Amino acid sequence: MSYECNKTSDGEYSLVGELCIFHAAEIKQCVLESLSTDDSLELDLSGVNEIDTAGVQLLLFVQREARRLGKTLNLVRHSELVSETLKLLNLEAALGAPARPVTAQELEEAHES
Repeated sequence: MSYECNKTSDGEYSLVGELCIFHAAEIKQCVLESLSTDDSLELDLSGVNEIDTAGVQLLLFVQREARRLGKTLNLVRHSELVSETLKLLNLEAALGAPARPVTAQELEEAHES
């Protein structure tokens, strides 16, 4: 599997696939380019099906970089896997994990409509 960094609308992007060490550099470039062009960025994590510590580190870095640039970054619609990982690492509050993550069934239903 690989990853996709898709622009869904102005300032809105979705990450799909693996948020891991193998793709961190490419994802970092995509998100940093987005921060350079948009004042506010919403990053949809509902399609992330793999995340490792490099992926978590990347999210923390992007969040810090957005603050440094005076931009707004919202991490939204965390997949179950992302939410569970952030909970395990006690980073739910730091990375905006929702109280209830998007389930695989909800994600599938959203893509069908």
